[in-house]
Amino acid sequence: MERSRGTGAGRLAELVDLIARHARPDQTTRIDGVLASAETRVGEPAPSRSGTVMALIAQGAKRIALGDRTYEYRQGQYLVASVDLPITGHYVEASAATPALGFGLVIRPSVVATLLLEAGPSQRPAVPALGVADASEAMIDAAVRMLTLLERPRDRDVLAPMIEREILWYLLNGPMGPAMRQIAMTDSGLTQISRAVRWITDNYDQPLRVQELAGMCGMSVSSFHRNFLAVTAFSPLQFQKQVRLQQSRLLLLSGVGDVATTGLRVGYDSASQFSREYRRHFGLPPGRDAARLRALAEAPPKW
Repeated sequence: MERSRGTGAGRLAELVDLIARHARPDQTTRIDGVLASAETRVGEPAPSRSGTVMALIAQGAKRIALGDRTYEYRQGQYLVASVDLPITGHYVEASAATPALGFGLVIRPSVVATLLLEAGPSQRPAVPALGVADASEAMIDAAVRMLTLLERPRDRDVLAPMIEREILWYLLNGPMGPAMRQIAMTDSGLTQISRAVRWITDNYDQPLRVQELAGMCGMSVSSFHRNFLAVTAFSPLQFQKQVRLQQSRLLLLSGVGDVATTGLRVGYDSASQFSREYRRHFGLPPGRDAARLRALAEAPPKW
């Protein structure tokens, strides 16, 4: 028999226990789109992609940077990323004794669209793609019930889609509702900018023609610039540079080429410009930064 629901603090403690039991290194679970993460050390800020997700912290705290915007969320708070963006992030509260634990849900536009039929009309102007808010008791309770299904395989296929809709409904009616609503609206400002974000991400090594991107989004150049900045915190050229530098760091860490070759691969015309911008962004020249990060990755953890 299913346990009765307790207070918000009690359900959060249950969520901590469930995540600790089911978290895998790749964060996936046996429920498609449901994530569970555990991290035992703070670490350094590292580049990654945000994905289109809701991420709820059950224990610990994490800090995300996007351009000059910083988002910190901790126990009982969630972050929504409505566009897949290049971010820099790290846990700021995590240890072997008290690991950072998180619950995540990949946001599927098709499911959000079905809920919009019940949620009513949405706003159309583009809004920031990242945001942090406090999780309601109802949302935490739904997350607990979702992870409990990992231990009830017979119920999983039937109940998981229902709980997914429930969580998305809470998101639609919460502080990040405007961004959530625009995920499913094909003519929204956020969706149009998402199209440009995907193009730049897939073609980061190519010359950027802002006028063509604006046309792709059905906007004037000035409107495109304004909406792109509102959603991503970058101008289109700044965004391309962010993607190029993050990709170059991954290439250098993997050892697939030297500094000059890496700079050319990600779209820089000169090694000196690449090295200068890399140092300005990451604080060290490319070669030294890659060597330092490789040494950190190979060192045993210190608690």
